[in-house]
Amino acid sequence: MSDYRANWFYREELMGKHVRYLLWPRNRERVVSMSTSPVLQLAILVLFCNVHVKSLGCSDSNREALIALKSGLNDPENRLASWKGMNCCQWRGVGCDNGTGAVTVIDLHNPHPLGEQGFWNLSGEISPSLTKLRSLRYLDLSFNTFNDIPVPEFFGSLKKLQYLNLSNAGFGGLLPPSLGNISSLQYLDMENLGLVLDNLEWVAGLVSLKYLAMDNMDLSTVKPDWFKILSRLRFLTELHMSDCGLSGAISSPLTVNFTSLSVVDLTGNNINSQIPSWLMNVSSLTSISMSDCNLYGRIPLGLGDLPSLRSLDLSGNGNLSASCSQLFRRGWSRVEVLILADNKIHGKLPSSIGNVSSLAYFDLLGNNVEGGIPSTIGRLCNLNFFRLSGNKLNGTLPEFLEGTENCNPARPLFSLEHLDLSNNKLVGELPEWLGQLENLNELSLGYNSLQGPIVDFRSLEKLSSLGLQANKLNGTLPESIGQLSELSLLDVSSNQFTGTVSEAHFSKLNKLKILHLSSNSLRLNVSSNWVPPFQVRNLDMGSCYLGPPFPVWLKSQNAVLFMDFSNVSISGPIPNWFWNISANLALLNVSYNRLEGRLLNPLKVAPFADVDFSSNLFEGPIPLPSFEIVSLELSNNIFSGSIPKNIGEAMPNLVFLSLANNQITGEIPDTVGEMQILQVINLSGNNLTGKIPSTIGNCSLLKAIDLGNNYLVGPIPDSLGQLNQLQTLHLSENRLMGKLPPSFQNLSNLETLNLGNNDLVGSIPPWIGTSFPNLRILTLRSNAFSGAIPALTNLGSLQVLDLAQNKLNGPISIGFSSLKAMFQRQMTNQYLLYGKYRSIYYEENYILNTKGNLLRYTKTLSLVISIDLSGNELYGVLPQDITELAGLIVLNLSQNHISGQIPENISNLIELSYLDLSNNRFSGPIPPSLTKLIWLSDLNLSNNNLTGKIPVGYQFQTFPASSFAGNPGLCGEPLSVTCQDTKSTDGGRDEDEDEENNEVIDQWFYLSLGVGFAAGILVPFCIFAAKRSWSNAYFQLLDKVVGKVSPS
Repeated sequence: MSDYRANWFYREELMGKHVRYLLWPRNRERVVSMSTSPVLQLAILVLFCNVHVKSLGCSDSNREALIALKSGLNDPENRLASWKGMNCCQWRGVGCDNGTGAVTVIDLHNPHPLGEQGFWNLSGEISPSLTKLRSLRYLDLSFNTFNDIPVPEFFGSLKKLQYLNLSNAGFGGLLPPSLGNISSLQYLDMENLGLVLDNLEWVAGLVSLKYLAMDNMDLSTVKPDWFKILSRLRFLTELHMSDCGLSGAISSPLTVNFTSLSVVDLTGNNINSQIPSWLMNVSSLTSISMSDCNLYGRIPLGLGDLPSLRSLDLSGNGNLSASCSQLFRRGWSRVEVLILADNKIHGKLPSSIGNVSSLAYFDLLGNNVEGGIPSTIGRLCNLNFFRLSGNKLNGTLPEFLEGTENCNPARPLFSLEHLDLSNNKLVGELPEWLGQLENLNELSLGYNSLQGPIVDFRSLEKLSSLGLQANKLNGTLPESIGQLSELSLLDVSSNQFTGTVSEAHFSKLNKLKILHLSSNSLRLNVSSNWVPPFQVRNLDMGSCYLGPPFPVWLKSQNAVLFMDFSNVSISGPIPNWFWNISANLALLNVSYNRLEGRLLNPLKVAPFADVDFSSNLFEGPIPLPSFEIVSLELSNNIFSGSIPKNIGEAMPNLVFLSLANNQITGEIPDTVGEMQILQVINLSGNNLTGKIPSTIGNCSLLKAIDLGNNYLVGPIPDSLGQLNQLQTLHLSENRLMGKLPPSFQNLSNLETLNLGNNDLVGSIPPWIGTSFPNLRILTLRSNAFSGAIPALTNLGSLQVLDLAQNKLNGPISIGFSSLKAMFQRQMTNQYLLYGKYRSIYYEENYILNTKGNLLRYTKTLSLVISIDLSGNELYGVLPQDITELAGLIVLNLSQNHISGQIPENISNLIELSYLDLSNNRFSGPIPPSLTKLIWLSDLNLSNNNLTGKIPVGYQFQTFPASSFAGNPGLCGEPLSVTCQDTKSTDGGRDEDEDEENNEVIDQWFYLSLGVGFAAGILVPFCIFAAKRSWSNAYFQLLDKVVGKVSPS
């Protein structure tokens, strides 16, 4: 182990999505400079004072003072049992001057580790008799429990005191300013005291102070001049004031007296300023910790020139910036620890980073570093920890590392124990040198775009964590992985590995705790009596081939807490022995298999577990768990019977419930209202009857409700309007009656409202167009709504409007110009998920009805833009502002009474794929501009009063006669009616224009060939125009493709 690791240990701390490795001293005291530390000086003093001279004992007055101190203390473990007899210098925790016998030291700190200190705590009162110990120089009461009593005022009378440690001792209240009278004090530690300070003026009196620690105290009301006061302490060596509520910029004093300052720790305060310039003038600084201080601006290059600096931590500030090429161009000659995580460091890591020869710990997590990793890192002989995860690295790992003869041994990165380059965009193959880092303990390269095979890791005998997940690695898993006997985490999930995994892959992995092989094409081939050498806690083998029999080797895994066996090709019933294992599972996922039979009822899983048995062949009644669980996913099975009436009582803390697509009958029980933290309820696709229970309105955290495709009756309960966090509501395909509840106006977060195919009546209320600013999908089709369509003036997010098959009448006065989301094609696909909890969620879906074809969209739903007002009694002319909806893909206004001409600028709808204006009263010519709609594959203008020649051009030649039938005034192909007038009625196009159009066609053709599939969706229109079924199938195909590459 390197000298660096001998002085520090790692502590993991979860921060958002990242795991941070923080440095903490190995011992309870802080690691400080031996040349200047008052801790060391006073430790020597204590050691000296405890060497007792037999001829001298303590005085009567000193002994009586100590007896009085003892009498005021509660000592449940009898720590002060030795405090008896005449010579108090021999009592435990007491030190005396060898010359005079006077008591100089009282050390009553709790001697046991933090985990045991509760058994050894002293409490009670501190006797004023301490003031009689006139030679007292050292007082340590740390890590006791004084139950928030105030720090005694008389401490300020201990004139000769040099060392005072009250840290973690349980004092409270206000700190007495009299402490400032101890002018001889050199060491003051008040860390983790429940004290409140409103000023630091008293500190200025501690003119001899060298060490000050006030971490985790409440200094939130201290005046902004606190730093000017501290700057008067010219002997100060260490300043520790982390997480103590300081706010405001550090004021720069006119002169800085810190000639000996070595350590500055202001971590976790709201400094909210640039890095103070005076730091660059303090040449004695060895350690600067100012993480999570809301610092901003550029990191001064002068920090790298500080001659004594060994540790710099500026992580977590978010707005500190620097260019890598400038920051590491020079300097940092003695730096061992450099932590700049979670800032805005940018640019490429320069080759000069290899000149920072003392560097042991390097952390640039969560910045904007680009490029690759320079080969010069191989020169860093002492490098122990190297992390650049969560950046924008888009280069490769160096094929070779530069070494240096100065290293002992002379091998690149010989000391490296932790390498984390995850969550970047690294490309290329894994270099061979990764397999030669003999001291490597953790390797994390997940979430990149690395490809090729895994290198030989058999030399990494100390490796405990190997994370290669979410790359493009391929080939087979080498059997040599099974030789890594220290491995506790193996994650190669979400790659392109193929082939067989055998017993040899696990032969020596007896310490393995986490195994992730999911989302590969791996086949597990082990003997029927194989007993794994490991006892894993986390077992994720989703989408591997484990079947068809249920894996018997799982029977030996008694420590599993998280198990994902989804889509692993297992079939048949679940064996009885499995329920002994499942009783400990916090996550159980066996979805997308062909498991059958009845589930154990009650289910045996751990309390607050996530349970997923969906997409199998399970039958019988709905099982309930034996303990409260958090999620229950049983959809897409053959469960029957009714929902248990006590479901809400059995699972009051349920967050996610899906029983969709089964054969469940009966009513929805009222007890669902007792699941008051429920976020998703999906009971769609069953045979449920009765009314929607009003108690569902008690589930105030609901984000998704899907009760569609059942036989529910009665009115929609008003209580649903109480669910102000609701984002998607599906009640379609039922027999609901009555009007829309006015309480729906409160659902301001709603993004999908699907009430289609019911028996709802009345007018569509005006608030439907003003109350839902986030609404994406509005479906009220196939009901009995009547009256005019209200203005939709506040639906700027609307992408799907379906009011078809109602009794709506009047002119179309929707206000199309307000539908901003339809103004252009959606450029990026947004996978719409609701109520996401851990790995489960409700996936938004919509069924698009075109020409009787029902197309279901999920993963590409956000790309669909559609308006369907067909099958109503609308009249009047088509508003011109509809032509502003340039992103519209489907427009169906058929079976109404709309009159007037088709707008000439309808060609503005450049994304239109489906246009149905049939069975209306449109008149006049077909606008020639319609031929410019190159994506139009379905057109129906039949049964109107259109006249003139059918335009020619682009794909118009491919539409059948039925698209234009029932218009007596139309002529020209594809109709059999020949136009009598020799002049064109298509806008006067002549042969030159046709030639020009042919040139345009050729240009499109060659452009499409050139761009090809690399362009994603632009293909030769002249080919697809001839395949009219393509447009209907396009999004359906894309939805399936996205579904295959998206995580389920």
